[in-house]
This record gives sequence, C-alpha cells and structure tokens, in this order.
Amino acid sequence: MDYEFHFHKYADKVIENNPSYEEDFNELVSSIESIKDHDLIERFYYIKEVRKEIKSLSEPINRLLKERLELMEWLSEPPIFKDDSLNSSLAGRKSTTWRLDFAKNKFSVEVAFNHQEATSHNLIKPTLASELNHVQKAIQTDIGVIITATQSMKQLGGFDNAIGTFETFVSYLRPYSNLITCPLVIIGLKPPTTFYLDKREVVMLT
Repeated sequence: MDYEFHFHKYADKVIENNPSYEEDFNELVSSIESIKDHDLIERFYYIKEVRKEIKSLSEPINRLLKERLELMEWLSEPPIFKDDSLNSSLAGRKSTTWRLDFAKNKFSVEVAFNHQEATSHNLIKPTLASELNHVQKAIQTDIGVIITATQSMKQLGGFDNAIGTFETFVSYLRPYSNLITCPLVIIGLKPPTTFYLDKREVVMLT
C-alpha cells in the first residue's frame, strides 16, 4: 500500500536519532508496504462470504495489519492502564475505550477508520500512554502513530462518508497542539492503484 506521513512534535527527528525507534518504525511501515492490491481483494471477498454487508476496505486492512504486526511481536489491543476497571465494559466484556490497537517497546499505534467524532479521542490515546498521570500505566509510550485513510482512500475504498481522514487528523493537530504533547506520526493510506470499491463490489481499473 502507498501512504503519506505527517509528523507532529518533530516525530521524524526523534525517530531518526534513535536506532531502536527507527527499527520499530521501519517494521510498522514495512507491514503497510507489504499489503498489495491482490491481498486486499482476496481478503475483502473472504470476509464477504461470511458477512455480505461488508462495503469498505476497513476490515481487510485491519486484519492484514494485525497478522503482519503480530508476526513481528507487536502487542495487539494492549491496555493503556493497569486498572482492570478501565479495561472492561459495564457488561464485563473487554472494552476498547482505553486500549491501543498495537504497541511495541515505545510505540503506540491506533488504526482509525471510525467516525470523525472519534478523531480527538484517537489523538489523545497515545498522549495518555506517554504522559505521567495518577492512573498506573500498562504501556509507556514515547511516540504515537495513527494509521488512517486519506480522502481519496475514503472515496475509492468504500468508506462511510462520516469517517475521519488523514486530512481531518492533520487539521485537528493545530488547535490540539498544546494537548498532544507526544511526538506523533499520522500515516494516511492511499487507495489501491488497480481497483476501487463500488456498491460492495471490486471494480478493476483498466
């Protein structure tokens, strides 16, 4: 997959100046680059056999990233805090509110294809994992990463019109600058080059 970066709080310089950060970041980027158009098509139709209502590339991307990152020993859905009461819903099930999508060493990662209203919460989570506060941490972060869809991916990947995009996240960073103290990388996923989704079907480009 193709992508673009936006760096907040000099995250690029922080990564470049620390070999261990650079190694982990390169793993993350390589996992994105390894996802090819044929992988997305194959996974889309695999999921569609079970759930006919699938209409976007959101779930295929999430599943493919999860498989690749877990192979490289990234933690999947780790809690930010050690407090069990924050990590369970009222019904006793695992809650995602205070969980990250992935983490490894000093990196926290969110894969954000949800409603634009969740943009601020997705930005705050890596900061919560990085700052000292009165709730004991399970994950201690130095750098946050948010993986999301660019506007063009949103249009060609079948995503809901209400989702927040790469452009949305970047626009939020200016007013949130004093609150988002953690160096942050926003990765915007670009659309496939050989197909697009239309009405829950793959349309190949000629």
